[in-house]
This record gives sequence, C-alpha cells and structure tokens, in this order.
Amino acid sequence: MTAGLVHRSNEKKGPVSRREYDAANRVYLNCEERMPQNVTFRAGLDFIEECHGEDGWFLQIEAFDPHEPFFTQPEWQKPFADNYEGAIGDWPHYYYVTEGKEAVSHVRGLYAALITMCDHNLGKVLDLMDKYNLWEDTLLIVNTDHGYLLGEHDWWSKNIMPLYEEISRTPLFIHDPEFPEADSTHRSRLTQTIDLAPTILDFFDVEIPRDMEGRSLRAVIEKDEPVHDFALFGYHEGHCNITDGRYVYMKAPVRDDVIYNYTLMPTHMDRLFPPEELAEFELRESFSFTKGCRVLKIHQQPFTNSAANFGTLLFDLQEDPHQENPLVDIKKETELANAMLRLMHRDDAPAERYALYGLPAEGEVSEEEIRRLREAEKTDGIPAGFAEYEWEKSAVNMYRVLTRFASDEEKAAVDDHLYGICDEDRQVGVEHMVRLIQETVPEEKREMVMYFAMLASRTY
Repeated sequence: MTAGLVHRSNEKKGPVSRREYDAANRVYLNCEERMPQNVTFRAGLDFIEECHGEDGWFLQIEAFDPHEPFFTQPEWQKPFADNYEGAIGDWPHYYYVTEGKEAVSHVRGLYAALITMCDHNLGKVLDLMDKYNLWEDTLLIVNTDHGYLLGEHDWWSKNIMPLYEEISRTPLFIHDPEFPEADSTHRSRLTQTIDLAPTILDFFDVEIPRDMEGRSLRAVIEKDEPVHDFALFGYHEGHCNITDGRYVYMKAPVRDDVIYNYTLMPTHMDRLFPPEELAEFELRESFSFTKGCRVLKIHQQPFTNSAANFGTLLFDLQEDPHQENPLVDIKKETELANAMLRLMHRDDAPAERYALYGLPAEGEVSEEEIRRLREAEKTDGIPAGFAEYEWEKSAVNMYRVLTRFASDEEKAAVDDHLYGICDEDRQVGVEHMVRLIQETVPEEKREMVMYFAMLASRTY
C-alpha cells in the first residue's frame, strides 16, 4: 500500500532556498542523536559490530561533514566560544571576505568545533578497530574530497576562485595491515582520489580494469615509490590544473562558448536539466571509458564568474607554499602545459576542451605560443573602442559581467557612457566601473549586476 500527502498553501511563494531548508531542518536537529553525522556513523558502527568477524566486507562511512554550514550542538562550540556579534553565521556565502578579521576568526572557530565532532566520531571507529583487533586484517582509509577557504587568499569557500592548495591538497590516511610499519610514517608521493578504487581492488586481489587511470597506492604505502609523475585536476569550466608536486600550473580558459556536458544522466546537482538545455542535444560517439556507450552532448551556459578573470597562474610550492607570488616562467609553463596535453590525450578529452584553453588538439605547444597566450590575457575582454585606454584587470572583468547582462542596444549605451567617465585620463579602473554600473543599469537589476561585478573584480 502506498499513501501520500501533499499540502498546498494558498500563499504564493518563490522557490525555497537551501538556507530555508536548512533553517527548517535545524528545528528537528535539536540533539546529538539527531545530527546527520551521528546517524550516519551510528549505522556504520552497527555494521562493524555485526560483521567484524566475517571476511570480504566493505564499509564506506560518508558523513558529508566537515562541510558548510558549520552547525554543531552547543557543547562542541564551547571551547571555541568568542564575543563575535556579527551576522555571518555558520554558513559563509561563496564570495570574497568582506566581514573583517573577527568574522574570519569566528567562522574558523565554528569549523574547529565541527572538526572536533568529526574526530570524536572517527575515534569511535578506531575504538572498534582496537576492540576487535581489526588492524591485523582490515584496510582503513580516511580521506575527503576537497578543502575549503576560511579567509585564506581573502576568500570564503570554493568553486569561484582558483583551486588553491587549501582546496586541492586533501588529507589522506591509510592503514594497510600488510605494511603496519608504515602507519607512523609520512609519504611524499603524488596521489589522487582516483587512486582509492584501484587500491581497494588490489587489497582484495581483484583485477584492476584497464581503463582506470588511478593507480594502487600499496607501493607508495610500502616503499614510498611514485605512482604518478603529474596529477591533473580541476573544475568543469574552471582552470585546468597540473602539478608535479613542487610546481602547480593553472591554465585559465580563453573561451566560454565551447562548454558541454557529456552524460546519460541529465541532472544538475539539485535539479533536472530543463527542456531548454535538452532541446538541442547531440548524441556523441562513445569515449574510451564509456564502455562503447554513446552519451548526450549538451551545451552549457558559462558561469558568471569565469576562471578567466584570474588569468593563468604558476606557483612554486616549495618557495611559495601559501601561493602568494605567482611566477612568470615561460619555460616551466611550457613544460607543464605539454604534460597537461599528454594527460588530456590519455584521458580522451573531447576536442573542444583544447580550444577552451587555447591549446592545440594535436602535438605540443611551443614556448612562443605560451608567451602569446599570456600576452593575450592582458587584452582579452577590452572593448575595441577602448584599446588605447589603460585598463586594470579588475575593471576588464567587471566590464565583461556588465555587458553579459546587457542587450546589444544597452551595450552601445554603456560604451557611450564609459567614454564620458574615462575620456579625460583614458584610464579604466574599478571605481569607474562602479560608477558606470550605478549610472547605466536599471534599478531593478543593479544590485545583482553589482554583486557579480564586484565578485569578478577579484583577480587573486
């Protein structure tokens, strides 16, 4: 029997936001027993209690925490209590820091409280490992998927800025019962989350599929032997990043009109693809890793805050671990760009991905081409009528946002107004763009345009 209840309100409302759902859930989450993290760990602990004596089992406890919002019960927050009285709460917006140092310290305290709660629950797993002596025959992996900026680089969160080390260098702890002497050691080799599946298969003596790009880490655990010379990583339409462990190269996109989703499950993170996105899909031939299955090729509109706003970045992590001083080293950049191309070919990247980053789809890229791409980044986005003006990079990014929200007719009016603002000193900076937005954008969408324009003004 199936029963369903649907209640309709007579009051018309707009879409419910994630924060509204979160506020409603917190009324229910009024004690430790109801916290989602505790519910998840309790199920995992029950599994261990029941199955610890059996062979060949696999358990994954995925708690989502530590993740924003940094919500815990008051007992966890007491050691980190402060006198902060601002309004930021425990869920910073995906934006740059505007709230000041006290807000940063406050949010870090809430994050520390959540980390403490996570450690407490992980400790319960370790206690059962002790209780049943599982250390002798059980592989234990503790890891996470990404980091989070808590004021570093003057940013909150992730996704909208380059993949700094605080986001991309994630913790990984492994106990392999065949190499217990490695438990107290630190390994220095490049690893990626794609290595976890082959590591687990290797532990179970299961053949690793040929099209898995990850590598078993058991040689790293046993002897600290390398399994990767380079690691390729990034977001779907952000920088394409590569590292050899010392240098990290972040290649910015040069276009935003060649972005596609390839999928057989047309869903975004929190919603289905709407009809307008599906209306003109193509059915593409299979990739090397799709087992002969064709996939949908669906054009994607670019995100408002393009990674191109930040430009291409190169860091020496040995000399500059906090990534505060990007390098300009054409030789090293070319070396890493060609390593990137090799991995893109290995991974069967679609042709437009090379065009997205201004890289050749075949062969290698030369130092001269890398130098040309660097120079082009300085002028890309500057309107033709203002080519002789001196532009701040931040102002170029703001202009790009402003014109993205404008019709062709409105763009002409924007340019005319900009001439009047900047014609005397022939310089275009952030203050000029703020004035331009205030004086040309209709009031009903001015706040939205200013929000995204100021976001785009951040170039580091």
